[in-house]
Amino acid sequence: MRISTLAVLLWLVGSNLMAQSAADRATILATLDRQTTDWNAGNIAAFMNGYWESDSLMFVGKNGVTYGYQNTYQGYLKRYPDRATMGTLKFDILHLSFPAKRAAFVVGKWHLTRPEAGDVGGHYTLLWRKIKGKWVIVCDHTS
Repeated sequence: MRISTLAVLLWLVGSNLMAQSAADRATILATLDRQTTDWNAGNIAAFMNGYWESDSLMFVGKNGVTYGYQNTYQGYLKRYPDRATMGTLKFDILHLSFPAKRAAFVVGKWHLTRPEAGDVGGHYTLLWRKIKGKWVIVCDHTS
């Protein structure tokens, strides 16, 4: 009797954890989908809604490390001043995991189709944290 009770309890705990992870996974993927839509609409301000609005946000790119939400936003505006340079964004998710209760790690590929400026692309890693009930990107390393 004890073994079956223990098995049921483990199953319930395990299924609750998996259900939470599935919901968290869906939320993160939906945020990335929304960011793609915002980017492709030419709306960098809306695209930034996936990032942590903090001076501690970290963006790592080919020019080094940028700290802060506003600095990251200004960097995007500088690198992509018009629709021709923004192009059409496509994300491919290669890996999504949850290394801790309120942390997620995403690895992916990005591609900008830019008929006028020439296509570009690369890879990215995103560290997400669940802060005040919301999943946000706290570190973006894009190359």
